[in-house]
Amino acid sequence: MLEPTKKLITTDYVELNFRVPAKQANRAKKVLASLGAEDLNDSVPWEEAYPDFNPSVALRGARKREGLTQKELADRISIKQAHVSQMENEKRPIGKEIAKRLARSLNVDYRVFL
Repeated sequence: MLEPTKKLITTDYVELNFRVPAKQANRAKKVLASLGAEDLNDSVPWEEAYPDFNPSVALRGARKREGLTQKELADRISIKQAHVSQMENEKRPIGKEIAKRLARSLNVDYRVFL
């Protein structure tokens, strides 16, 4: 799996901040790593990992994940199939109300469509 897309296990983890003498920093990192700690400085912002992400990509991906055609999705949320096509091809914006209806139908957070 590509490193930027590796999903970190976050159950039962807490985030801690420490200030240590510069001479002891590497030793502290090794001790913490031996306890299962992960260096958050190695993480990549999602924008960098997914530079092509936009609401239309999210819509198409969520629809395909659910195994729906554009027509089936349009029927579910009471809009025209052409509107779904236009939203997927960035020719029509996805408004907040439509985003909420899409989210309910596709089991995602509506904010990915905004």
